[in-house]
Amino acid sequence: MQNLNEEHKESSHNTFLKGYDIKLDNSDIKVEELPWWKVDQTDGYEQVKEENLFKDDTLRKIKINLRQNRKVRLGERPLKCGQCEKTFSSKGNLESHTRIHTGERPYKCNQCDKAFSHKSTLKSHMRIHTGEKPYKCNQCDKAFSENSSLKGHMRIHTGEKPYKCNQCDKFFSLNSTWRAHMRIHTGERPYQCNQCEKAFSQTFSLQTHMLTHTGKRPYTCSQCDKAFSFESNLKAHMVTHTGERPYKCSQCDKTFSCKLYLKNHINIHTAERPYQCSQCDKAFLYHYHLKIHMRIHTGERPYKCSQCDKTFPQKSTLTTHLRDHTGKRPYECSQCDKAFSRESRLKGHMRTHTGERPYQCNQCFKNFSLNSHLKRHMNIHNVTGERPYMCSHCGKTFTCKRYLETHTHIHTRNKSYACSQLPV
Repeated sequence: MQNLNEEHKESSHNTFLKGYDIKLDNSDIKVEELPWWKVDQTDGYEQVKEENLFKDDTLRKIKINLRQNRKVRLGERPLKCGQCEKTFSSKGNLESHTRIHTGERPYKCNQCDKAFSHKSTLKSHMRIHTGEKPYKCNQCDKAFSENSSLKGHMRIHTGEKPYKCNQCDKFFSLNSTWRAHMRIHTGERPYQCNQCEKAFSQTFSLQTHMLTHTGKRPYTCSQCDKAFSFESNLKAHMVTHTGERPYKCSQCDKTFSCKLYLKNHINIHTAERPYQCSQCDKAFLYHYHLKIHMRIHTGERPYKCSQCDKTFPQKSTLTTHLRDHTGKRPYECSQCDKAFSRESRLKGHMRTHTGERPYQCNQCFKNFSLNSHLKRHMNIHNVTGERPYMCSHCGKTFTCKRYLETHTHIHTRNKSYACSQLPV
């Protein structure tokens, strides 16, 4: 009699499980409906060990999953959130959603102090500690800790970009990238620093900013004294020493050492500059560039040299200036033994080897290797006779800043310069 009951129970289980794919993962059970052409090929019952199937708890979970699948299939969402207008097909989904409003994070990581509102999110997070990357790309050797990351990565191979910006013509392969881009248009900056008043449009930008408070820069350049917060930044910097420029623009012949520089350059061809200055007609590719530009109007120079009284509108300009005091010259010419404190000076110097003269005078069509040389030359064509550079010691005026600097040496008792040799 017992065998007959067990046979009947097994038969009834086979009937209601037919056409479903069942996955057992420790205490978790996932039931997915199979497509119609696989219903006769796969029997869900056969995928579950008999001793597990007939446990009441296991059977109950499978039935809940089946009911949930039916509601999703029929589009039933009878449960409504009391805080917003969203509806759900199951009590579990509603409870998970409610934590957005309550802020509850019951699932805690036992490796660090992070907590999560969903068990599945904790599960994904744990792979950071274990290093597990179960989702492998079948086109290349990359692997991912989350299935969603693999799906996004696959679009690199397929070229699919399903997310379109309704403000401009840009398309994106990832929903997260599209959302971050939309903040360019809305100006939204939801990620606030808890140490200062700064806010950011992307969580990565906030994480990068937080390092300014901690001061951590673990990645140091072996060629110069620069240190970086991220390994990717160090890799991009190393190219300044090797001269490698692997990223080429498809619109013109320009090449770049960093993918980001190429991305910025591409906007020259698209002419997209969403950040407009309210004081003049200039527009910029990035909010940060607009912020730096605004200091021209405000006169703000927040970065002060600790060796002299000079101040600068940008931190990078201060860093470059400090090399004048230290004497460091990290940018070496690959053609001769000269070295320079600034990358721009190395670029200008390289033209002495290549013979390149990209700066042309629009009055007489002479060409120059440096923009500063062109500016100095333009004084020859100065028909107004303007001499804007005045010596603070004797009142003499000059057409060029360099002539003034040379003249100033007379007053500082540097006798190697003769005032009579200067064009006045």
